[in-house]
This record gives sequence, structure tokens and C-alpha cells, in this order.
Amino acid sequence: MRGKIDCFLPCDDMRVAEMTVSQLRANKTIHHIYLLVGEDRQPAGPCPPDCTLLSVDRLQSTAAVEVVEQHVEADFVLLFTKSTPVTLGMYAPERLLRVAHDAGAALVYADHFSVENGKTVRHPVIDYQAGSIRDDFDFGSMLLIRSSMLHDYVALERRAKYEFAGIYDLRLFISRKGTLLHLNEFLYTEEELDLRASGEKQFDYVNPRNREVQVEMEKAATNHLSEIGALVDTSTYAMPDFKEQDFKFEASVVIPVFNREKTICDAVDSALSQVTTFDYNVIVVDNHSTDNTTQLLEAYDNPRLVHIIPERTDLGIGGCWNTAVGTFCRAARQRRPLFIAPNPATYRRRLLQTAGGDGHRRIQDVRLQPQHPAAGYHRP
Repeated sequence: MRGKIDCFLPCDDMRVAEMTVSQLRANKTIHHIYLLVGEDRQPAGPCPPDCTLLSVDRLQSTAAVEVVEQHVEADFVLLFTKSTPVTLGMYAPERLLRVAHDAGAALVYADHFSVENGKTVRHPVIDYQAGSIRDDFDFGSMLLIRSSMLHDYVALERRAKYEFAGIYDLRLFISRKGTLLHLNEFLYTEEELDLRASGEKQFDYVNPRNREVQVEMEKAATNHLSEIGALVDTSTYAMPDFKEQDFKFEASVVIPVFNREKTICDAVDSALSQVTTFDYNVIVVDNHSTDNTTQLLEAYDNPRLVHIIPERTDLGIGGCWNTAVGTFCRAARQRRPLFIAPNPATYRRRLLQTAGGDGHRRIQDVRLQPQHPAAGYHRP
């Protein structure tokens, strides 16, 4: 088991990196330790001994993946995804290595502890599934990757170059070639600096400042779906004739929700505040919330807000969507449901106008299609 792992750590501060490096240096499974530093900034402090500095444009880029691949010599890569300190549990690298070897896994990640506001809490993660393609899937900050996967990825003849989605694209590639294994053991402790509630973090995806990131992530996800034969071909879809009848509403914003008391008002207020030249409404399908979500929705006095609580209690997000589209939209003669927002988010005020009024071409693939009642919502 000696020298089986090369470690790569992002580094913003040499003194902080030393906290993790000192532990790795004392471990016999570790072969080389590399610190990934930005091309445009030099971390403060002297470089820890027995480390090699590698200059990268940004950690998440394809170029950074290529730099890692060029320098790896060991059988496995231990990739750290955060520059914050990590405290390794007893025999943590050995345990990751043993599991990867015995299971033949391409990537192994583990449960861990998080230090949040000075308090250490358990941070379990979930198993990786074939449909787990979200770019923010929580692996924790330590990934053990089989080096052959890196070599195979870089050797691809037709491979997109990403500035923000390089690590994400690599992970999707690995998922097509091997097993991503969740080790249900708490192997390390990381310091968590993003202490926002999950309801706030999910807004990041629709933040206009992250537009470039969003575009790249969606491109990588689309390529992955194509590679696994899951991309829907819309080229044969017929364009609906929206002039065949009159519609009371030009558009509907559909929000399936369950237990989102912290964010549902933000989502509803954002939807109701859209500036449009046409009539629209907001349909919230409240899937029998057990927190204060229902009461918050009932407090609204706005004729454009439709609050639905389904009779059935076995509906997933797909079933809630069917309830809104199949039952209410058709009965109320809505022209088109534009947004499915089971994870409520805040939209810019003219987004609905752009998609529904000024940009009909952008929504030509919207269909009143039934979804599997248990279907969930997965964004890239």
C-alpha cells in the first residue's frame, strides 16, 4: 500500500495548506503532494516542505484537470476540492484506498464531519445514482480517483474545453466508465465556510452573475446525456398552434412545493412581481407540507395565485406537475406553463416576459406532457 496515492490540493494560503499537508506527509500511502495555485495570485507564506507547486488557471477548469493528469504517477489521485483545512481521520487514506481496490471503484468518496461556527457536526453524504448529474452533488471535499480514469479522460479525441465545468465533466465521464462509490464512514473533518441555509444556496444556480458557469454546466450535462443515450431528440416535435383558440392566461408559473417555509414566499413574490404585457398566473401545488408552507400560502390575497393541495398523498414532483398542468391549466385554458420550480428560486423581473412574450421561439418545446407521478426534478 506504500506510495499508491498522489495528492492534489488547491491552495490560497500556504499556512492553511500546511495543516493538511503535514498529515499527508506522515502517511506512507502518499507518494507526492502537489499544491494547485492560481496563475494570477501567489499564496501567502512559504511553500510547505516536500510539496510541489503547480500553476493552474482555475481549479474547476479542463486545463487544471490536464495539469493533474500530466503529473500523476501513483495508481490513485486524492483530489481535494476546497482550500480550507481538512483533518484526516485515523487511516483515512488507507481506508479509501482499500475500498477502491477491493471494489474496483473508479471514484470513492466518504461521509465526514463539518466544523460550522465552531461546532463539529456529522455530514453524511448520499449514494451516487445513474441520474445523479447535478453539478453541485455533495461528495465532500476529498475524492479518491483511479488514475487510469484521468488518463482515459485526457486522451479523449473529442473533448470540450471548459473554464468552469472541467471537474464536473470529468466526474460525468468517470460515471460512464466506472463506479462512483459512497463509503458510509466518517473519515475526515472539514471546515465549512458556506453556512447559508440550503434554501439560499439553491438560488446560486439562477443568479445572473453565474451565467457563464450555468452555460458550461448545461453543455457538459447535455453531452453526458447524449453519451448515455438519454438526450431527448426534439427535432421531430410539432410546433403547437397557439392561435387555434383564445386563452385566459398567456402563461402560468408552476411551483410544486413541499416543506419550503424558508423560501416559498421568495419564490411566489418573485413570480407575482414579473413585469409582462400579458396576463399570467402562478400555480403552487402544495404537496401536503407539514411545516408552515401551507399557512404562508394561504395568507396571500392575490387573484393570480392559485394554491392547490392535491387529494392524493402519494405524488412526487412529477405528480404535482401533472396536477397543475393536466387538471388546472387545461381547465382554466392557460396557453402554456412556462416554469417548473420545485426548488423555489428568485427570477429577474422580466424573465417571464422574455420567455413568454418576447421570445416565443425559446419555448417551442414546451408540451403539456404527463410526467411519471414519482418523477423528481434534476437539474444539471
